[in-house]
Amino acid sequence: MIVLNETDIITLIEEDEWMMEILKTAHSLNLPDWWICAGFVRTKIWDVLHGFSVRTPIPDIDVIYFNTTKVNVLEEKQLEEKLKFRLPNIPWSVKNEARMHLRNHVEPYSSSVDAISKFPETATALGVKLDERDKVILTAPCGISDAVNLKVKPTPYFLKNADLAPIYNERILKKNWQATWNKVSVHQI
Repeated sequence: MIVLNETDIITLIEEDEWMMEILKTAHSLNLPDWWICAGFVRTKIWDVLHGFSVRTPIPDIDVIYFNTTKVNVLEEKQLEEKLKFRLPNIPWSVKNEARMHLRNHVEPYSSSVDAISKFPETATALGVKLDERDKVILTAPCGISDAVNLKVKPTPYFLKNADLAPIYNERILKKNWQATWNKVSVHQI
């Protein structure tokens, strides 16, 4: 059985040319408080833990950032177009977390990492970015334990907000992660 820690996850990403090209492309935008998060990181972990030799396709590459001075969807779409111009075969999705609380009907986030901590599942509450020397930085505000132990559980934020339970439960049904990664265990709220 493979055991992964944060350093292992960073190394796996740094050794993955495809992931590094995506990270370098996102980094080139110089966005404030930017991260590539969610399935980009989780899928890599779960593929490795399942011994997959072929990458599981990702429906989108979630690039988030936090900018309170420019809060509009048009800017996000323009940033997606810039990324698509640079890497056209990547399904980019760009979101400014300074406005996403409105869409999610929650209190405003204080940063991108704060937003990541309030994602539905702990295994998805992960993000990576590059520092100025192109070294991978990992954020895991809910820890990496559930991701590396193949567990899907609600984040503390979703647990303490009972009205969010239907969103979590509907999401795990829709995602159906166990169909791809059969060792994953899913916990309902």
